Amino acid sequence: MTQFVDFPVRSPFIDALGLKLVRADEGVSEVRVALEQMHLNTWGVAHGGLTMTLLDVALSLAARSAGGASGVVTVELNTTFMQPGKGELRAHGRVMHQSSTMAFCEGEVRDETGAFVAKAVGTFKYLRKLAVGRTIVEQPQPGGDAP
Repeated sequence: MTQFVDFPVRSPFIDALGLKLVRADEGVSEVRVALEQMHLNTWGVAHGGLTMTLLDVALSLAARSAGGASGVVTVELNTTFMQPGKGELRAHGRVMHQSSTMAFCEGEVRDETGAFVAKAVGTFKYLRKLAVGRTIVEQPQPGGDAP
């Protein structure tokens, strides 16, 4: 049975989708999702937006795990779809190259049978602090006290 770990930062969107983190360290990551009815398009297969989100999360976690930054933001994500996703989807991300401010990553999604669902390359900007004049608004976590 696969062991899951906590995401480094909580996201209500990721929580709502039911994404699970298997690994994010040393510039590589693995994220999984077991498809449910809410994840499907009108043809009964994984919605492309879910597949792209899975890739975005996997690649950004790979970048974050390699960079030592407090966070990353997606600058560009190019996705190619190979075939419909069914069952459990597994996204793997890895850093191909990084500088002090950017990470260049690639990743793929396969289904539980190993069928190739989608491929992506992306660019991520490291954030060490917020731009001047911007603040982070903490969102209450489920089951926790509001600030």
